Amino acid sequence: MGWPFTRTQPAGRAAALLPAAVVWPAAAFSLLSAAGLSLLVAACTADQTGALAPVAAVVPPEAPRTTGRDRPANDADHAKLVASFGGEYRAPAAFRLVSDVTDRLVKATERPDETYAVTLLDSPVVNAFALPTGRIYVTRGLLALADDTSELAAVLAHEIAHVTLRHASARTEMALRSELVSKVVADVLNDPATGALLQDQSRFVLARFSRTQEFEADQTGVRTLARAGYDPFGAARFLTALNRTTALRAGSGLNAEPDMLATHPSTPERITQVTQAARRIGAPGLGTDDRTRYLAAIDGIAYGDNPADGLIRGRRFIHPRLGVAFEAPEGFGLDNTARAVLGTTPDGSRRLLFDAVETNAGQGLEEVLKATWNDAIETGSFENRMLNGFPAVTAVSKGKEWFFRLAAVRVGTNTFRMIMAAKGTTDPEPAFGRWLSSVALVTQEEARSLKPLRIQVVTAAPGDTAESLAHRMTAVDRPLERFQVLNGLDKGVPVRAGLPYKLVVE
Repeated sequence: MGWPFTRTQPAGRAAALLPAAVVWPAAAFSLLSAAGLSLLVAACTADQTGALAPVAAVVPPEAPRTTGRDRPANDADHAKLVASFGGEYRAPAAFRLVSDVTDRLVKATERPDETYAVTLLDSPVVNAFALPTGRIYVTRGLLALADDTSELAAVLAHEIAHVTLRHASARTEMALRSELVSKVVADVLNDPATGALLQDQSRFVLARFSRTQEFEADQTGVRTLARAGYDPFGAARFLTALNRTTALRAGSGLNAEPDMLATHPSTPERITQVTQAARRIGAPGLGTDDRTRYLAAIDGIAYGDNPADGLIRGRRFIHPRLGVAFEAPEGFGLDNTARAVLGTTPDGSRRLLFDAVETNAGQGLEEVLKATWNDAIETGSFENRMLNGFPAVTAVSKGKEWFFRLAAVRVGTNTFRMIMAAKGTTDPEPAFGRWLSSVALVTQEEARSLKPLRIQVVTAAPGDTAESLAHRMTAVDRPLERFQVLNGLDKGVPVRAGLPYKLVVE
């Protein structure tokens, strides 16, 4: 939660600021789509034309898609793009590996004279993209998920294929200037005002690839993998891991920030296609996966949230910079996005949101709720309370399908909103009250004790099992499933003594 504070707006305008100044019209909870917004189903934001649309995720819903090198983007464009993904991530060994793999792949393409500059992005989201301007971007989230060099190479080969095949040029004439970055940033920030301003100044166009183009990039990528000497079956393994990690999030009820699945065809279908493409080249065992070098290169990289944006430990959220912490009620899973902390139960019947707002001088907490909620608030439901010494105002809003409990809490000079929704007519008050009572200041001692999560590569000893290794992953939820996904292990498949495995540790 690296939220920039957002000024509260009149109720009719507040939706444009989601999720930083969330407005949940009760009726809008029926807008939940299978594609993605499983947490903030009611949140709506204005698109660039001014019409209301489901709120976009905090990260770009698709990687920037442009092809056909014309002239390089300027440094300002690059800086904006990098900033929209959390900044550049410094990991020398991983950087060298990605650069080496990229160079090797390019030499095996139809355009071996091309060169790409690699940038690692400080984002936990699984994504990568190549631009015709000669840049390749890879998130640390992707590096954490991939299990060997051929899997990384498969992703890079796919993205490079979009460039070499000139897919965007086949769909539209590109105006290669700053609209690329401007639209990405607008999508990232969910800020229509800024987005409109940036797009007025921009000249890039984003092109969504068609289903046919995605499959073509898969096929070309697999062939490039093989020509470069990598295991062509790495593509299928990575897509399987991507599918499993998405399912892991869905099993917790969390799907707030889309990864590569958000803009690509059905993963099972892609797995079938790339497996068939690899088999046309030869039987499994071709090429190298170079797993040992890969794991050595990513050993120690960050995993999950950036501590500067707050940390989730189980059901507890701690934000050292803002000096606030809380614990979600039993049964809730939490997701820390750039604009808010979101939570939901596995069945989706209860949801919560915690975010920060910038208030005007002298603005009361009751006014904060009125200004940031565009549905009716029950008459007489406003109540002044003290939560562990912090002034707060609570209220109730009832919709046709959801029952809402709202609160505005002032902690020091900061104002936070806490919203809980229960499907149907059931009052979420018992859980809502427990959540409110958990709000606390973060002590300096607690802030100093917080450590970011990172990938640790260990060698399995005789007698080790998936369960015993996963038991060391005390800071993450569902550790066994996460261990299996990160290491490409199916359920019931034993670990092998002497081989390296990834753990997530503090």
